[in-house]
Amino acid sequence: MTGIRKYRRIARATVCIAAAGLIAAMGACGSANTTASNTSGSLHVVASINQWGSVASQIGGSRVKVTSIINSTAVEAHDYEPTSADIAAISKADVIIVNGAGYDSWATKAASSTKAQVVNAAESGGKHDGDNPHVWFSAAVRTAAAKAIATAYQHSDAVHAEEYTKQLKAWQDKEKTLESAIAETKQRLDGKKYAATESVAAYLADDLGLTDATPAGYAQAVANESEPASGDVTAFSKLLQAGSVALLVVNTQESNATTKQLTTAAGQGGLRVVELTEQMPKQYSTLTDWMTVLVASFATAGKA
Repeated sequence: MTGIRKYRRIARATVCIAAAGLIAAMGACGSANTTASNTSGSLHVVASINQWGSVASQIGGSRVKVTSIINSTAVEAHDYEPTSADIAAISKADVIIVNGAGYDSWATKAASSTKAQVVNAAESGGKHDGDNPHVWFSAAVRTAAAKAIATAYQHSDAVHAEEYTKQLKAWQDKEKTLESAIAETKQRLDGKKYAATESVAAYLADDLGLTDATPAGYAQAVANESEPASGDVTAFSKLLQAGSVALLVVNTQESNATTKQLTTAAGQGGLRVVELTEQMPKQYSTLTDWMTVLVASFATAGKA
């Protein structure tokens, strides 16, 4: 939607080339895929984003040291340019967790040149390039990725395999509590229409039974990372002013004149607005905590 977003594809290609060059130069530093790294008492884990870094920490417990490269809502993961320190951390990791689905191509490219156990969260949940990359909003992908992380730990540190299994079970129990809240909220929201300034939380909306009614022209423009035509924005505004949907979902990390116009239109139509971010805000220590709060926000916004 912003000018920067128009150039994401070019930026991603440039970043991938740069990352490949850096990792090739540091190839000798790649960690061995064995339990040797555990001589210091822990596995070195690198996650491209803090959403998956939090899951990695919960499942690894005291046996892992996790570094999340992107851990701020002030950073746009799509356009992120890794530093030499980032690439060095990836090259030395025992386990690397990338989001995949084209979201963090720089990390996926760098990880492919290491000897580490690599977990691709999107692929673990059956999502690939071309799919909506915001997969941490999907209950199915969260569950699959957590299992893949535990498996990677067990492969790299077989001595403590049982411990990782127990910690995975603890994580799964918390996820089940979250999914119970999703199921309860779905009973109230199922079939209701929503619209969104971006498809960031589409997986969560699907889990909640909501139907996406965002105007096709606007949605297609955003999906193509281009500016929506003025006619599409006008059509979207009229939809909101008429109260034709139950709620509007806004990604505040991409706030601009268009999103402000749409938020205003939603207010004129008496609609409730769910505001969220793409990256996990710093006030949350775990992905499940963040998702639980968002589910509650949808429940409140969806009340008639």
